[in-house]
Formats: sequence, C-alpha cells, structure tokens
Amino acid sequence: MSDGRTAEIMIAEARKAFWVMVGFLALIWVVQVANWVSDYGLSYSYGIRPWDPGRLPAIVSSPLLHWSWAHIEGNSGPLFIFGFLAAYRGVKKFLGVTALIIFAAGLGPWLTASPATVGAGASGLVFGYFGYVLVRGAFDRHLIDIVIGVVMGLCFAYQFVGLLPAEGVLWQAHAFGFVGGILGGYLFRERGAKPGPVGEVPAKTPPADSRSALHKEIEDLGL
Repeated sequence: MSDGRTAEIMIAEARKAFWVMVGFLALIWVVQVANWVSDYGLSYSYGIRPWDPGRLPAIVSSPLLHWSWAHIEGNSGPLFIFGFLAAYRGVKKFLGVTALIIFAAGLGPWLTASPATVGAGASGLVFGYFGYVLVRGAFDRHLIDIVIGVVMGLCFAYQFVGLLPAEGVLWQAHAFGFVGGILGGYLFRERGAKPGPVGEVPAKTPPADSRSALHKEIEDLGL
C-alpha cells in the first residue's frame, strides 16, 4: 500500500474517532439532563451495586451516568482526549478495547466494593483509555504512539492518584479500568507479518533509522 493511501486511511480513521467521541460525549450529556431532572434517580437505579446479581447489567449503563454537573464536567475533557487517542488508529479496534474496559471497570468494583455503595460515572473508561494510550505504542511498536504515551503520562501524571484507595470515590472502577486498558493494549496489539511458505527466504531490508521512522509516521498522520 502506498504511503499516500496509508495516510488517507489514517486521516479517515482519525475523523471517525473524532465524531465517535463527540457523539459519545453528547450522549452522556443528554443522559445527564434526564438524570438531573430525576434528581439523579437514574444513577441510583442503574448504577453498579456490588454483589447484587440483579444489577450486573449496570456494568454497561453506569458509564453513562454521573452524580452531579461537576462530576460529568470533570470526566468529559479527559474522556474526549484519551478516547480520541485510543480510537484514531482504528474505530473498530477501539470498540473492542472499549468493551473490555467497560467490563473490567464494572465487574471489578461489583466484586470488590462495599455492597452499601452505588457506583456510576465514566471515570472507569477514562482510566482505561489512559492505560491503553500509555502502553499501545510499546505493544504495536509505533514510535509516534510511544511518544504520545510518554507525553500523556507526563501531562496527566496526576491521574495516577485516582488509582489509590480514597473515601467517597469508587476507586476500584479506576484501578480495574486502568488494568483493562493495559490488557486491551496487549490483546488488541498489531500482530507481525505472517511467515512465508517453508523454504522461502524473506528479503532483507536495512533497519530504518528511528528518527526517520518517527518522521514518516507523523507525515502519515498528515501532521
């Protein structure tokens, strides 16, 4: 595939990623309005209640719900940034990673949090995407993604505090979501090229200079 065609595909996927995240943010804000009107009854009714078998479906609904306007505002910015960076190389893979993170960030607190609590919010997804962005470059061996992971890790280092136990916060969703994102980086990594037929000797290519490879990836993204 030509470099021009590769760049076109990547730009198209980045556009899809942008609109997917815009759509998701619009959805949680619409749900927030309904939740606010009901005096946050939706969060109580469809949030995660640990050890309650009847509330297992809340693993899926809880990321859409929040407890206040400040809660959703605090999640929206990081959710968009990390979500877009997680999706820009392919929306199809991103949906698989998202499903894994939702499952981990929901089942983890359902099994480990206090039965007296009710959990809701997109922060499990935020930490999951954060973990995924941090490790994806290492698993996929894309230099630009390694750089993105390092930059995000440095710029959002304060996020790691959210992985620690804290009173009044369902920190288990953060921790399990983060682990789910790292696991997603491994499970959804790009596999290497399949070996050729037996006896066929692959053509040798000289190793690419790391700086040239990084420049090429940036050009492919149209930056």
